[in-house]
Amino acid sequence: MDLDSALAALRSLAKPGRIEGNRRVSAGNSLSLGVPVPEVRRLAKRIGHDHLLAELLWQTRISEARQLAAMVEDPALVTEAQMERWAADFDCWDVCDGVCWLFGETPFAWRKAAEWARRDEEFVRRAGFSLMAYLALHDKNAPDARFLPLLDLVREQAGDSRNFVKKAVNWALRQIGKRNLALNAAAIATAEAIRAGGTRSGRWVAADALRELRGDAVQARLRERADDPRRQPLR
Repeated sequence: MDLDSALAALRSLAKPGRIEGNRRVSAGNSLSLGVPVPEVRRLAKRIGHDHLLAELLWQTRISEARQLAAMVEDPALVTEAQMERWAADFDCWDVCDGVCWLFGETPFAWRKAAEWARRDEEFVRRAGFSLMAYLALHDKNAPDARFLPLLDLVREQAGDSRNFVKKAVNWALRQIGKRNLALNAAAIATAEAIRAGGTRSGRWVAADALRELRGDAVQARLRERADDPRRQPLR
């Protein structure tokens, strides 16, 4: 499928009534057509992987086109330079997180998670923590030791009061803490240290994470996983 056909397909799925709502929750400068994400996913399945089309879609600055770009891009062809270029364009949480699902499948994911978590730009920093959440959920073979430095970054940046950052910090903390009992204990200790730090955003990050990580449902499922290591990380 060429660019014109892909854009025409997106426009045929547009629901203009969704545009204003999308702008309110995304707080971005990108254009929006109002296409629901499930519709973008269905279109992506029709297209399949297409590296060239992904780049052309990205350049349109249309949110749904960028979501589609992340879905049709081949992670095996993504370069570190491309990751940096796309990250510099992030201006809304939904595109940022969708692209991180792509970037999480690249060999650069772990390094970029750590690098971007310390970057000043709001959505680049969010991307760092979104990548952490993705890795915690999907990198099944990663040893616990790889996640401990990420928890240090969670603690370091938990005081960032920007809404889209603190929610991603919280997300990363919770996902790491739901991998297994050992990381659950480490994540709880991190949350306690964040809470003791006393910042308003840190207290929110910690309280929300502790509520889930100490909850009966998570604890029961982690104990079950300890008895059956073949089971997947908790969502």
